[in-house]
Amino acid sequence: MLTWTIAAAQYAPRKGDIAENITHHLRFIDVAAEQACKVLIFPELSLTGPDDEQTLPAPPDDSQLLPLSEAAQRHQMTIIAGLPMDNDGKRIKGIVIFAPHTPGLIKQHQGQGTCLAPESDQISVFELNHEGCELSPQASVLATVSSMAEPQQQRTSQRLQRFAHKYAIAVLKSNYASGTFSGGSALWDENGQLIVRADGGELLLTGRKSAQGWQGEIIPLR
Repeated sequence: MLTWTIAAAQYAPRKGDIAENITHHLRFIDVAAEQACKVLIFPELSLTGPDDEQTLPAPPDDSQLLPLSEAAQRHQMTIIAGLPMDNDGKRIKGIVIFAPHTPGLIKQHQGQGTCLAPESDQISVFELNHEGCELSPQASVLATVSSMAEPQQQRTSQRLQRFAHKYAIAVLKSNYASGTFSGGSALWDENGQLIVRADGGELLLTGRKSAQGWQGEIIPLR
């Protein structure tokens, strides 16, 4: 089988500074491209940062996201970033997917997982706690984004491990790397075995799948 490399950005967003956050995303993308990554995911609200007052900030304009779309095309990489979005008069947490095989932006509610497969244009977002969720038979990894403090990490990690084992799909999680949201990005294989987990700091967590299985690596951001 072909080797497939994926990555999670353990990332510290600049609150309220969309332009700086986009520049920051591009640094991670360049490092991921050096590792020949085909998928890169960022934590929730990575483009705007979290809001301490429980009120989501305004979403970025599509024109501001053009550099990320161009980077996805240039590196032939699927990139998933987090942002607020307006839906039926409500502002919710969402994701934007930059796919090299799809022109324009794909915006969806955040859900709790995004399924992807190598050499495929099938991307689906769904809730992890939805019983009988219909995974594509081609799906090889579930990408999930978060901004969780340490007390929540253990419960969420156990839930993701069970999901990986139940559905025989690898699970890749990205998390923040700032303040109380420190570390916890991780990759589990199709048996629910932990392949690699990150502690604190800004870094790229990578997983490389070959005929021998998954291998993980931690790459500090330069």
